[in-house]
Amino acid sequence: MTILPVYAALLALLFVLLSIRTIRTRHRQGVALGHGDDPAMLRAMRVHANFAEYVPLALLLIYFVESSHHPPWLIHLLGAALLCGRLSHAFGMSRTPENFRYRVVGMGLTFTVILVSAAHILITALIP
Repeated sequence: MTILPVYAALLALLFVLLSIRTIRTRHRQGVALGHGDDPAMLRAMRVHANFAEYVPLALLLIYFVESSHHPPWLIHLLGAALLCGRLSHAFGMSRTPENFRYRVVGMGLTFTVILVSAAHILITALIP
């Protein structure tokens, strides 16, 4: 396992950046817990939470694909698509007004990674 850890590390850095952004928004808006009915706080929280909701599953699926000894180009393609998707989604969702094009591209790439990985795992399991 040599490819996925690089993408996992890059995504971890992005997660920390989104965390810091959320903490700074909390401080700036004076919101200690929850979103305090503040739109900027809610937006920062949802960008961060959306990342946390999708990335672990996608990484786990890519892990299973890589551990099945599939071509390195496939792992790079899945990892790069996930990273680009999460960057695009975070960028689009962080804008006010929101830029839906980036958000849609980001979710599309994320869903594609999850679906392609899941399909690859199922096909490999059913057709040895």
